[in-house]
Amino acid sequence: MEFLFEGILNITWQQAVMWVIGALLIYLAIAKKLEPPLLLPMGFGAILVNLPLSGALNQTLPGIGEVTGIIDWLFRVGIEASEAMPLLLFIGIGAMIDFGPLLSNPRLLLFGAAAQFGIFATVTASVLLGFNLRDAAAIGIIGGADGPTSILVSQVLKSDYIGPIAIAAYSYMALVPIIQPFAIKLCTTEKERRIRMSYNPKSVSQLTRILFPISVTIIAGLVAPASIALVGFLMFGNLIRECGVLKSMSDSAQKELVNLITLLLGITIAASMQADRFVSLPTVKIMGLGLLAFIFDTIAGASFAKFLNLFLKQKINPMVGAAGISAFPMSSRVIQRMGLEADPQNHLLMHAAGANVSGQIASVIAGGVIIGLVPGLL
Repeated sequence: MEFLFEGILNITWQQAVMWVIGALLIYLAIAKKLEPPLLLPMGFGAILVNLPLSGALNQTLPGIGEVTGIIDWLFRVGIEASEAMPLLLFIGIGAMIDFGPLLSNPRLLLFGAAAQFGIFATVTASVLLGFNLRDAAAIGIIGGADGPTSILVSQVLKSDYIGPIAIAAYSYMALVPIIQPFAIKLCTTEKERRIRMSYNPKSVSQLTRILFPISVTIIAGLVAPASIALVGFLMFGNLIRECGVLKSMSDSAQKELVNLITLLLGITIAASMQADRFVSLPTVKIMGLGLLAFIFDTIAGASFAKFLNLFLKQKINPMVGAAGISAFPMSSRVIQRMGLEADPQNHLLMHAAGANVSGQIASVIAGGVIIGLVPGLL
């Protein structure tokens, strides 16, 4: 009988806190519809792994010995040993992205690059707050506004804070409709937000659409070799979409593959959300730094557009620059809504979408650059 109540006797206050956090994530996913495919599995997983002596993790049973739990096994095989889950998810993401708006206006690539400033600003801030360079770099990638990249980089760099980083990345992605309007209004005037941009898209041939993912992969591989797994899988997914002969595969990558990997990734990352490591001051710092990263990204993109306007006759609405973060397609939708609020005739969606997908490329390249640079600096 004592064994039956052993779990109750081993409850800690930190575990109780994690149950509350898990319940909050589930609430946000269901009631507020904030990234439900990820926040719900992560929330349930946070409860699951923080039950005393949880069989979902490794435990020692009388007469049996040590037993490997399913979540611990999934984490070790799918994330720790091979980084397979985040990378496979990139195939589906690539298949979902239409680079047409970007290809019809290539200068939008500049905004994707500019909006990654938040990554490197957050790395600096993390070091100043006492994190070592390895952890600071992993925290900084939250500014890439790309959950799978955040998980992959933090795992490759062997950060001690994979769980908080994943929570911050996905939570703030879900809160983009709240964070970005605040940040944009900090650095732009109402007059700037009313700037109209005409949209006269150039036709993009299928050949161009096919050559683009191949070219990006080669260039990224030559410039930043450490990024090739991230960029390559993203571009492979896009090539499946654009080649025109693999429609069923493209559909499967966008739906079945993305849904399955997202489901498993969400509950598996809970292995790094055990109470003794998660309930701590560094976690609070990481959540704050993640918020700053998203604000820095947005302000950097908008400010870069304002800088370009000093030299351009046809002005760019600075909000389009803010869409250069990787939170696709939430950010472009936010910019469209804000454009209409400033001027009901101002349609910015396609411009913002082009900047938004360029941010997707830039964030994975930035992740690869960090993976390549940081070990050499340690």
